[in-house]
Amino acid sequence: MVSEHSDASGGETAALALKILVAGGFGVGKTTLVGAVSEIKPLRTEELLSEAGQLVDDTDGVDQKATTTVAMDFGRITIRSGLSLYLFGTPGQDRFWFLWDELSQGALGAVVLADTRRLEDCFPAVDYFEHRHIPFVVAVNCFAGARTYGAEDVSRALDLDRGTPVVLCDARDRDSGKEVLIRLVEYAGRMHTAWLLDSVG
Repeated sequence: MVSEHSDASGGETAALALKILVAGGFGVGKTTLVGAVSEIKPLRTEELLSEAGQLVDDTDGVDQKATTTVAMDFGRITIRSGLSLYLFGTPGQDRFWFLWDELSQGALGAVVLADTRRLEDCFPAVDYFEHRHIPFVVAVNCFAGARTYGAEDVSRALDLDRGTPVVLCDARDRDSGKEVLIRLVEYAGRMHTAWLLDSVG
């Protein structure tokens, strides 16, 4: 969380920048979401999939995928005047999970992207954030040709804690992605407030 205050000349008032993670399984659309909503050219650390990677990367259902994130994606979006989000897209494969602990430091919350064709792929991300008490929303990326499920169906299938938001989205669409991020900020704000009140109660 970064706060910037106005200067002595009476310029722009305080600005707040919040750190958000975008997580989920391999090929679920994390890089696409960060790229779609970012108002700056996103930083990407993608590499071409190799034959060696075929032994460890499950590309079933995402056969057209040619690249993969090997460190992180980074982007920024201004939600409203004085509030910006710094987006950190995590790599999806098991062998890169050691990066998650570093990336999650100081994060307000996370978006867990889900693909209903490979719903089990987002279980590790859900478990990760639940165990570390990092607020998150599940955003179901509605791929063309995939069977449509309602938010309640997805919530039950993932056995989410009561109240954890599930939203349907199109990771390619900026407005859709922005709505997901707004839902996360609102939810994370409520959760952090509740935890603070509990700690002083």
